[in-house]
Amino acid sequence: MPQIVVLPHVEYCPEGTVIEAEKGVSVCDALLSHGIEIEHACEKSCACTTCHVIVREGFNSLNEAEEKEEDLLDKAWGLEPNSRLSCQAIVDDEDLTIEIPKYTINHAKEGH
Repeated sequence: MPQIVVLPHVEYCPEGTVIEAEKGVSVCDALLSHGIEIEHACEKSCACTTCHVIVREGFNSLNEAEEKEEDLLDKAWGLEPNSRLSCQAIVDDEDLTIEIPKYTINHAKEGH
């Protein structure tokens, strides 16, 4: 079963962690099922960027991003070449290392 290394994030996962994820589930669902409460304001419908993650390792093992996701990512805070919306990134056989950005569009508006 693939593992996802979650790098430390002050709010969602202060110590960082390693979780197991079933092949075929989204990164977002894997995080949520392990108690990592990543934002997903649009309820995982690919209509916002609050579940944005940066894939530090294993990026090429994920399904290819569709045009709608890429268009949304252009609006994400802290966009990097290996950014994905975790609700759209589907786990395959490889382990992943992900970073949850410090801010989302929601956090920036709320002044966090």
